[in-house]
Amino acid sequence: KGTVAAQWAREVVTGAGEGTGVVLGMDGFRRPRAARAHMPDPAAALARRGAPWTFDARALAQRLQALRHAQGAVTWPGFDHGVGDPVPDAISVPQGTRLVLVEGLYLLHRGDGWDLTGLLDECAYLDVPLSTAMQRLSARHQAAWGFTPGQAQARIDANDGLNAALVEMTLERADWLVQNPDFAAK
Repeated sequence: KGTVAAQWAREVVTGAGEGTGVVLGMDGFRRPRAARAHMPDPAAALARRGAPWTFDARALAQRLQALRHAQGAVTWPGFDHGVGDPVPDAISVPQGTRLVLVEGLYLLHRGDGWDLTGLLDECAYLDVPLSTAMQRLSARHQAAWGFTPGQAQARIDANDGLNAALVEMTLERADWLVQNPDFAAK
């Protein structure tokens, strides 16, 4: 998702000039580990990191609203998969930025506090074969967390595959379907 969004932003910037577009991820709206440890079921909240209910969807909606009505720069949280927690105000979006690409799994999700209706002008669904997406995720788990292939697969089976099934159910809400896994891999 991030690779495709960054490529699209580069293409827009090349044609329209520096500072025209920015890519923002929804991962910065993950609830920090310390906050998940105080949720009603802390063990599930820690084990299911990345499930829709482990994000602060309301804060994301508020930040999108701030971007839409900006009277100055708007900050946006980042996320470092190696650390596993959001980084507050990691990105600053200058006022006048003409194109904001937001990437993330649950932008089309309805449930668990998610409903971004009216906050996104258009939505694209990146349709990558599930096996390809899971291979990439396994490699990321191994690189970021030092997992063995077996540990990465166990994580996918217990969590990431469940999240992928939720995402697949949002396809009909997308304005655009992007099917090009080779492009996504670049």
